Amino acid sequence: MRLIQTDKAPAAVGPYSQGAQFGGQLLFTSGQLPVNMETGELETDVQKATKACLENVLAIVKEAGGELTSIAKVLVFVTDMNDFPKVNETYEEFFKEHKPARSCVEVAALPKGAVVEIEAIANV
Repeated sequence: MRLIQTDKAPAAVGPYSQGAQFGGQLLFTSGQLPVNMETGELETDVQKATKACLENVLAIVKEAGGELTSIAKVLVFVTDMNDFPKVNETYEEFFKEHKPARSCVEVAALPKGAVVEIEAIANV
């Protein structure tokens, strides 16, 4: 196992890594909060938050040697399923023609009061 770390995504704030790569190919990212890496602030608008989460996931995938199309599965956590249409719109704009498998679940709360958190599995 190789642990993945990049300064282009939020640093782990607990006993975990940003990503773990197995066999030189399979990469699991930790859930990424919507931290805007340019400002260091947590995005609260659900569409900006979704984009920030996806950009942070992609930064980890790229650090492991992958690219957008390396992402095979995405798991989205939202605190309000009513936000799903906006999350979905931003998600579609981000991935364009690439359509990884995806799950989306509503949760009671996320760390730091975030409105969305996203993790992925990639083949790098």
